[in-house]
Amino acid sequence: MTQIDLYSILPISVLVAFACLLLLLEVFYPKGKQKEIGFFAAFGFALTMGLAISQLGNTISGFGGMVALDGFSNFLNVLFLLTGILSVAFAYGYNKRMGIDRGEYYVLIMFSVAGMMLMGQATDLIITFLALELLSIPLYILAAFSIQKEESEEAGIKYFLLGSYATGFIVFGIALIFGATTSTAFAAIIASIAQGTANLTLLTIGAALLLIGFGFKVAMVPFHMWTPDVYQGSPTSVTAFMAAGAKAAGFAALLRVFSSLFPSLAADLAPVIAVLAALTMIIGNITAVAQTDMKRMLGYSSIAQAGYILMAFVPFADEAVRATAISAGLFYLVAYTLASFGSWGVLMMLEREEGKGLSLADYAGLGKKYPLLAFAMAVFMLSLTGLPPTLGLVGKFYLFRAVMEGNVLWLAIVGVLTSLVSAFYYLRVIVTMYFKEGAPVIIQDRLAYWAIGSCVVATVALSLVPAPLFAWVSNALISPF
Repeated sequence: MTQIDLYSILPISVLVAFACLLLLLEVFYPKGKQKEIGFFAAFGFALTMGLAISQLGNTISGFGGMVALDGFSNFLNVLFLLTGILSVAFAYGYNKRMGIDRGEYYVLIMFSVAGMMLMGQATDLIITFLALELLSIPLYILAAFSIQKEESEEAGIKYFLLGSYATGFIVFGIALIFGATTSTAFAAIIASIAQGTANLTLLTIGAALLLIGFGFKVAMVPFHMWTPDVYQGSPTSVTAFMAAGAKAAGFAALLRVFSSLFPSLAADLAPVIAVLAALTMIIGNITAVAQTDMKRMLGYSSIAQAGYILMAFVPFADEAVRATAISAGLFYLVAYTLASFGSWGVLMMLEREEGKGLSLADYAGLGKKYPLLAFAMAVFMLSLTGLPPTLGLVGKFYLFRAVMEGNVLWLAIVGVLTSLVSAFYYLRVIVTMYFKEGAPVIIQDRLAYWAIGSCVVATVALSLVPAPLFAWVSNALISPF
């Protein structure tokens, strides 16, 4: 094993080592003081973030071409570690309040983030599969973490069963791609396609099966039915992590695999992905309109947001637009992650131990009684809608521009129209907070306040000066390993 191999996965290795250390520390830590494991987890994420940032600008391949450290994975590593830090910040007070403050929670979060990072770096389908399992298995456990509640156990079982079913599609797809090209390495598959030795029929079917499997992970229609039930039943701290981090990881795998391996199949796959993106936006937004439970509303909202991000995959048939589309997709991932985590954070502030505080009516009067928290929620709702002055507006502009440059005008129109539909239920939250009378009660959680405030500042500030972020994601294009 060379130093280059170790360097290529250095942040992942450090994070996994830290998680194992915390797992041992949690066993021997005095009972009743295990909440401090959260601080150690935050330190581990911060340390790993420093290592990931130190690797920016490097492009190397490790372990015989099975993993790649490039602009794409560097960018995603920073994003995934940010989701880990925000998860710890929101979970620290929430878990204690809900009676699920156990040290293994943070260990599972760290293992899941390690899987996300490995998925972004994978340049072999076997590594992609292993990363997916490392990401998913901790999430199955976390969904059922609140064992005293039946709905949490039900969420864990549903997520596990359907997730395992989706994994079967991915494994079968990998097998067919191997049969078509005699390899699972990205470089060998690309070479086989370029030389004309690949069986295009098997390759196309394998790609379709991968799309189905990853479609489950990102809650793409028609593989979305698990989302509202699992989101509602899981502890809200877990739901926030799944809605932002896990979704970003699924799209990372889609971007890496489809942009690297299947440009030759773009003529066949792009129309299918366009239809799936349109259906995801339409069904997600229309169903969200009818929801009065905030967890279910944000759950269907996350489905709709998956449809917008899917738009970035459609123009990959056009080589001239492919780079712009990938950049737009990564940019919008940042906007969605900040707004999603922030809105779930506000929801956690209002949720009480007995499960109350989760309906839309509970937000009435929030603007008068807690103006700062209401302002934060308003910013997140505006960003998810795509209105100024938020990063969501800039992100949707880049997405719609990429689709239009790819000559898929009808999909851009669907995106604009469904954004108008989403404005109804997002702005309804703002109207409830500021124009309806009520007496909301929030939980005082200083750490969560800081995390929410950070998301607000980033959402607004980056929308005013988006050029540096877009330049970063433009440089984070996928290397041809």
